[in-house]
Amino acid sequence: MKILVVGGAGYIGSHMVKMLLEQGHAVVTFDNLSSGFRDAVLGGEFVKGDLADKAKLDEVFRMHRPDAVMHFASHIQVGESVLHPDKYYLNNVTNTLNLLDTMVKHKVEYFIFSSTAAIFGEPEYVPIDHAHPKEPLNPYGRSKWMVEQILGDYENAYGLKSVCLRYFNAAGADPSGLLGERHEPETHLIPLVLQAISGRREFITVFGRDYNTPDGTCMRDYIHVVDLCSAHLLALQRLMSTGLSRRYNLGNESGYTVQEVIDAAEEVTGCVVRIEEGPRRPGDPAMLVADATLAREELGWKPLYSDLHTIIRHAWQWEMLHIQSERKRCAA
Repeated sequence: MKILVVGGAGYIGSHMVKMLLEQGHAVVTFDNLSSGFRDAVLGGEFVKGDLADKAKLDEVFRMHRPDAVMHFASHIQVGESVLHPDKYYLNNVTNTLNLLDTMVKHKVEYFIFSSTAAIFGEPEYVPIDHAHPKEPLNPYGRSKWMVEQILGDYENAYGLKSVCLRYFNAAGADPSGLLGERHEPETHLIPLVLQAISGRREFITVFGRDYNTPDGTCMRDYIHVVDLCSAHLLALQRLMSTGLSRRYNLGNESGYTVQEVIDAAEEVTGCVVRIEEGPRRPGDPAMLVADATLAREELGWKPLYSDLHTIIRHAWQWEMLHIQSERKRCAA
């Protein structure tokens, strides 16, 4: 198949491009490089462009004629979305509509969408299954839930088939060390902790210790980025073979608190993390843990790297390699 990967120069998208190429698919990456990196795209064709540019989108579809589209090009910072909701609705909703309209125009019927556990809001029960009420607490979550609803309308009106994959917390790095997480700025817990250990930052801030969790810090379900990508590939295969749109939660079905992640990182690296205390962040639920039963049953999805220490070990390997690469670049 020929797959258009939108946002393929970013963290999850670049891992997805690598996996698709390894499986023998033709890949076209479309990315504006606002938060991704050109050198993270390890093969296939690359087109620099923005989803706001309808003419560029039309050109890409006319030239490359993809069989399906995977969409990773969303803004993802919860705190930023609270402060700048306009940015999130413009990119995550309006620009996604541009992409969907171009797909309809060019009769591309299959769409895999990066959704999020943030659509559920504060859980009414844990683990969270796919039927849990959707009451997002922040513009980021609301923007993703809006797109999920839009996709239902587009299927009814235009026959566009889709799978929405509701990530819990993506983490880790490619085991080979070729790819990893390098957001600018970084906001995810595991890389922040590892950067505090490696010396790239002075400390890690723990935002609140008064949540209703075992140690008072927020609890999250961490899923390895490679396992996320395998779920995307399985979802696309099922979508194209059955034509049935679906929604799946993706997580390891076990939660770890912020403090437990810090403790595990110290065990993996043998180093101590410097911690500073901070207040709760607006829009942060206390606990997000997945019930991924549906993905396991319908997709045959079996995560390979569910152990937290393994996830952190792969991320630490990337952190060390990234530091070495930066040092060589500066020396040159």
